[in-house]
Amino acid sequence: MNLEDSKVQVTDINMPFFSMVWFMVKWVIASIPAIIILWLLFIAFGGIVTGLGIAYIN
Repeated sequence: MNLEDSKVQVTDINMPFFSMVWFMVKWVIASIPAIIILWLLFIAFGGIVTGLGIAYIN
């Protein structure tokens, strides 16, 4: 086995159109939970920053 690095260049992906569309639909559906988690984190972070700002003003 050769331990040297070898370079690979992909020039084409042979995939039917509707198969690729279905793959992208599944990709979008899988990203929904990640979007919800990020949304909840942003809300929590915003609440913490707002709470600290109100506490600092008072």
